[in-house]
Amino acid sequence: MLSRLEQHYNESLSPPSRQTSAEGQGNRMNVPSIPQDSPHSSSSLLEPIPLEVVSLAKRFGQVTALDGVSLELRAGECLGLLGPNGAGKSTLIRGIVGRVIPDAGRVSVFGFPANTSEARSALGWVPQELALYPRLTCSENLAAFGRYHGLSGGKLKESVAWCLDWAALADRAGDLAKNLSGGMKRRLNMAAGIIHRPRVVLMDEPTVGVDPQSRNRIFEMIEALRGQGAAIIYTTHYMEEAERLCDRVAIIDHGRIIAQGAHEELIRSVFAQRSQVLAHFDGPPGVIGAWVEQHAGRLLDGAAEFTIEDSTLIAGLLDDAARSGLKLLDITLRRPNLESVFLHLTGRELRD
Repeated sequence: MLSRLEQHYNESLSPPSRQTSAEGQGNRMNVPSIPQDSPHSSSSLLEPIPLEVVSLAKRFGQVTALDGVSLELRAGECLGLLGPNGAGKSTLIRGIVGRVIPDAGRVSVFGFPANTSEARSALGWVPQELALYPRLTCSENLAAFGRYHGLSGGKLKESVAWCLDWAALADRAGDLAKNLSGGMKRRLNMAAGIIHRPRVVLMDEPTVGVDPQSRNRIFEMIEALRGQGAAIIYTTHYMEEAERLCDRVAIIDHGRIIAQGAHEELIRSVFAQRSQVLAHFDGPPGVIGAWVEQHAGRLLDGAAEFTIEDSTLIAGLLDDAARSGLKLLDITLRRPNLESVFLHLTGRELRD
């Protein structure tokens, strides 16, 4: 069983992140700083960018999982990676950590190819799945994962203590992993990912299945980690998380990066200065559909969606709808946000 867990962990390297359970939710967590003598604690103005992906391509049989993906991750930046299910996020992350061999393109970490020891020592991955030894204590788990990364002696003890403090588990160091709460297990899993203190961190939906208090604590830890200079790729299905945490966002669909930039840049590029109008009408579906198309709108889940430059245009739109025999049921005017951009670019159909 031990070897199987080791294999599971090795197949999902590790990145940093912290999460909390409901315990201790009233106090803001103190995040220890990366020790100054850490090999990853300082950076040079002349060193290469933390992560560069160039024209990455991967096919599985007849399925194109990645189709020429390129992106850069800068020092101290949090880049949100968004996409529907099956869009290529997982394949991209696995390609970066070396678990998927690309058919074309390249990945470099601080200028080193992804499959080199230099790249691996600077790279961490926290997978969504928990990979812990249930019959080992928190300290023992971290010590085991630290050894996988080549740590030993005083350096290993120092890293274990640092990670327990960072994950707010110092008072649980002697508890068996199987006896921890769900939030604590996730914190421990994340601490295992940061045991070697990587400078490039890949986080795969770290807030899945946690309560609001734990989720907020995770945000604080990610922000603290970024403040220490770590470069982070953050995958999530929650648009509000990306808006809060990420400096830039890359949207991937059908194996391609279809949009990339800061939140407001993406909103302006898709919607300019327009606002969204969502209206529900009562009437024959065919008549509603024809009227919506005639007015340069589209139907989304039964709602008519329009984009307008000025809110005063709504009155004329509704007058025309009434003349066409459509009865207004409700209407909403809203400023587009990141979710609006995401749905506009990827569509609203369900993905398996």
